[in-house]
Amino acid sequence: MILVGEDPASKVYVNNKKKACEYIGINSYEYLLPAETSQEELISLIEKLNNDERVSGILCQLPVPDHIDDQAIINAIAPEKDVDAFHPVNVGKIMTGNFDFVPCTPAGVMELINESGIDVCGKDCVVVGRSNIVGKPMAMLLLHRSGTVTICHSKTRELAEITRKADILVAAVGIPEFIKGDMIKPGAVVIDVGINRIAPKKLVGDVEFEAAEKIAGAITPVPGGVGPMTIAMLMKNTVKAAQINAQK
Repeated sequence: MILVGEDPASKVYVNNKKKACEYIGINSYEYLLPAETSQEELISLIEKLNNDERVSGILCQLPVPDHIDDQAIINAIAPEKDVDAFHPVNVGKIMTGNFDFVPCTPAGVMELINESGIDVCGKDCVVVGRSNIVGKPMAMLLLHRSGTVTICHSKTRELAEITRKADILVAAVGIPEFIKGDMIKPGAVVIDVGINRIAPKKLVGDVEFEAAEKIAGAITPVPGGVGPMTIAMLMKNTVKAAQINAQK
């Protein structure tokens, strides 16, 4: 785990991942680098870890400082050690369905769907959000399960008309309580990927939970819903990476 700079939220995320590693018996190595670390220094560290047989997975916590190109950092990580599944090789494999790793948040959403006994096949699935980390891979995973998928975002016209048709609604737009209760189909499965701090000790999702809970057939809370699943899927990806690397 590589962390560049002093971002408080990133520190919390890295610490949670470290605890998860300890819990299941994965050795974790932390590299806490100053904010002024150059892109060349960071890539040099990644190349060193790429060649370290003790290391099965490499995670560089995003965002990185502005003077570093995050795509260059993602590209520097060996695809077989890319446990975040952000490398273009792994992204391409998700498109074809022949993948080793899936980005951790969409993977966690699919695990929640599977464990809840929800059948995606033939369902109208709406993903609100188009990021490379969540929205796009989420849509692909639902499509691979034979869902009928619509991708929307904050600029989609008549968004509420689209979301009201969703049997499965995934909110990943990054705007606090953006999805209102009257935007949800009665009985729908609502999965809230958002996590937004609106006060020092208050976190909310992208869904207006109190209103949505009265209408949805199933809904994930924030916090405590998708977040823990994301870390669990990171551990799963790391174990799989270790198995792949052991076969070489």
